[in-house]
Amino acid sequence: MQKNMRSAKKPKNVLLLGSGGLKIGQAGEFDYSGSQAIKALKEEGVRVILLNPNIATVQTDKALADAVYFLPLTAEFATEIIRKEKPDAILLSFGGQTALNLGLELEEKGVLKKYGVSVLGTSVSAIRDTEDRERFVNRLKEIGVLTAKSKAVTNVAEGIAAATSLGYPVMMRSAFALGGEGSGMMRNEKDLAERLAEVLRVVPQVLIEEYLLGWKEVEYEVVRDSADNCVTVCNMENFDPMGIHTGESIVVAPSQTLSNEEYHRLREIAIRTVRHLGIVGECNIQYALNPKNGEYRVIEVNARLSRSSALASKATGYPLAFVAAKLALGYALTEIKNSVTKTTTACFEPALDYVVLKMPRWDLAKFEGAAVRIGTEMKSVGEVMAIGRSFEEVLQKAIRMLKRGAEGFEPKDGADYLAEIRFPTTERIFAIARALHARVPIEKIHALSGIDPWFLEKMQRIVEIERMLRREALSREMLLQAKRAGFSDMQIARARKTTEEKIRAQRKRYGIAPVVKQIDTLAGEFPAATNYLYLTYNGTENDVERGAGGKSVMVLGS
Repeated sequence: MQKNMRSAKKPKNVLLLGSGGLKIGQAGEFDYSGSQAIKALKEEGVRVILLNPNIATVQTDKALADAVYFLPLTAEFATEIIRKEKPDAILLSFGGQTALNLGLELEEKGVLKKYGVSVLGTSVSAIRDTEDRERFVNRLKEIGVLTAKSKAVTNVAEGIAAATSLGYPVMMRSAFALGGEGSGMMRNEKDLAERLAEVLRVVPQVLIEEYLLGWKEVEYEVVRDSADNCVTVCNMENFDPMGIHTGESIVVAPSQTLSNEEYHRLREIAIRTVRHLGIVGECNIQYALNPKNGEYRVIEVNARLSRSSALASKATGYPLAFVAAKLALGYALTEIKNSVTKTTTACFEPALDYVVLKMPRWDLAKFEGAAVRIGTEMKSVGEVMAIGRSFEEVLQKAIRMLKRGAEGFEPKDGADYLAEIRFPTTERIFAIARALHARVPIEKIHALSGIDPWFLEKMQRIVEIERMLRREALSREMLLQAKRAGFSDMQIARARKTTEEKIRAQRKRYGIAPVVKQIDTLAGEFPAATNYLYLTYNGTENDVERGAGGKSVMVLGS
């Protein structure tokens, strides 16, 4: 157990709010966050009371929390648990939007004050600054940080007036909402009036804002302690431009198309914003970035662990939720040891010398009549994460892991693939593959989709390698190039009209074998199963190498 000079102030009993009932588009990722938070609290000798109705999750295991209540996350049930268990403090940032909303309600009703329950980590006022759209815009104006031109409205008439002044199309965003629920692009007054009337029945406030068509969407994961130490753990870039929810888009870490100036400018703005808002723990800041001139807008700040936080934590080896829980107890980043390296502290920012790609998975075929179009509301039920040395490699790995009948980046039959590219669906990635196979110019695909040409060029390279595999002799150099671009032995065999076994045998004759690499370890270390491993190809079978940053590389046996 780590020593802390603030131990005298440490709470003895903490109520941890979970994410509520699991359903499509939300809550699944918070089992990871909640489990890490419980482990961090138990390490400090804190008694943990968990409110979460998800029975089939890790955090509700009897070996973790001291008391688990399988009840809905409502003010009534939470009040009864507080009255019975008498917790000293409550944690709101590990159960997503549901936990945040419940914490705000408990504070508003005076329940926390009545029973003497303090809020650990980010204060309720700071949370309200990030969730209330009007307050959020005003707070960022104080430090000169740009947000989208917008107006918060509470009724249909106000919404129509705001949209008229901004000009259609407009983006509609709900405050205090989960998974982008109630958001979307509104093209005309009729659509806006109908949607506003529907959404305002369940949320108190809606933001009408300028529609940033074609802008890139970029995220930063930021950690801050109560001593004002602040680090950015990871930044990510959406494959899709604005208009597609992060949970519905392919996401790449670190960003691939930002210039050095753009990366550092957005990082500086992120740190300045988080400090101004007074976040303590972890948060996620989302930007829209104009690819033509570098102009930016801050879209939102999530003062909590999110789906992106889970991705960033796994991608970097930095245990975001574990660290956030320690910070909530009063630790400084300089006092928390990196649980992987055991030598560095949590104030060191991870350095990624590899690429991580997250790809969502949908199961809409199970629902009769479900729309396959994707947009600002989340429909995905899960995701896969691929790690490798290049975008081509991780893209093909991720597609295989989805288990949707595709061996990699390859075309599927579709009625109108250009329409699928322009109006994105769950099959868009395969529509792009079909377009590239049909020799549709990258410029046209970019114009239809808004996807950055850099990504499309990398996808074009996959198609070109496949064409080479079909028409040229299979030399060692070509086979190695294909493996480094993420081609499986099966994919190569199909292109060569042979068997997977023959390709594997030929690869072994050439001495091309996979290597396994481990993220965030010190030189010479290779502790078993302490963090994430990934396979890549270097074309040798008997060497042990050192990757950039001193990371260990162990060659798999042939």
